[in-house]
Amino acid sequence: MHHLSLIGTISLAVLAVGCQSRNEGKSKTVISDSTYTLTGNIKGFDTGWAYLYHPQATTLKTDSTRINGGQFVFSGRADVPEFCNFGARRDGKKDFYFGFFLQNGVLALYGNKDSLTDVGVRITGSPAEDEFKLFQQSEKFIDSTKLQLESAYSLAEAKKDKKRTDSIANAFTVMNNKHIQMVINYAVSHPSSYLSAFEIYTNFSIDPDLSKLDSMYKGLDSAIQVSYFGKKIYKSLEIAKKTAIGKQAPEFALNDVNGKPVPLSSFKGKYVLIDFWASWCGPCRAENPSVVKAYRQFHSKGLDILGVSLDDEKDKWTEAIKKDKLDWTQVSDLKGWENNAAQEYGVMGIPMNFLLDRQGNIIGKDLRGSDLEKKLSETITQ
Repeated sequence: MHHLSLIGTISLAVLAVGCQSRNEGKSKTVISDSTYTLTGNIKGFDTGWAYLYHPQATTLKTDSTRINGGQFVFSGRADVPEFCNFGARRDGKKDFYFGFFLQNGVLALYGNKDSLTDVGVRITGSPAEDEFKLFQQSEKFIDSTKLQLESAYSLAEAKKDKKRTDSIANAFTVMNNKHIQMVINYAVSHPSSYLSAFEIYTNFSIDPDLSKLDSMYKGLDSAIQVSYFGKKIYKSLEIAKKTAIGKQAPEFALNDVNGKPVPLSSFKGKYVLIDFWASWCGPCRAENPSVVKAYRQFHSKGLDILGVSLDDEKDKWTEAIKKDKLDWTQVSDLKGWENNAAQEYGVMGIPMNFLLDRQGNIIGKDLRGSDLEKKLSETITQ
């Protein structure tokens, strides 16, 4: 399973709304459709801070306001509905946040300090959020089943019960395929919905199937194609075309642990596995023993590995390299998810890798465990 990056925001269909505040005990508030007012009421959350994170803004933007007696107010402008993150923090306590659809009009947020979750918080006044909640409800059974399977898989893996892990993995694939089909069906039946673009992007942009993603993108209305997430899908398509099997791997150069620039082209003439990972990524660390095994088995036969870390703290990066015994070249610009090479290769989830032949052409991607070993055995012969 990939450790996913935080998905940005979505532009949902522009819905002109002019509602009145639904806060109990409050006077009626009327605003124009070119602005929004979000009034919050969190019972038991007497003091603290509330935040609105706007990843969709040209420059990452965060609004904040004090919570007094459990209440707060945000106001601003959202020319199109956008997927924001709401956060709440009591003084000295850890941040909590969840995503929701913000749009112009009069909105209200209700919650309780003991149930601050995307399920426990209710938001009214946003038709875009209503649409999102309905879609989430339709996939509730699939999501809960996948979570149960993930837990069962971890237990079986800890017991080294391969028969059980294989069975669970197959069941997970079945449920995941059902989820994917739900997204496809929704997008086909709602081509003018910005939610369709959001779901396509979040579900199909990690190592995408080019023909499937291209078909879904072309099925969207033109206005949705040029929306925020429509543009994101298009960008994913362009990157996927450049990093498809058979294409020359895009060049990049990053510094190694000693600050020395290492260009990808310096590995030409060898089989190269470009391995995207990070010290903070649990699935990456769990996969590292398989990568170490492959390196030790095939290095003498012409395989090299270029580890590209999405870390942003050098000490943690170098400590993980030593602890996991990653005895090959490691590079990073310490920019986290903004890593230049990750951007160039469209990496949205890690671990992720690309296998190159001696000429620098991509011959495999997203290879894990036994699949990596099998591909290397088929490819590297002496």
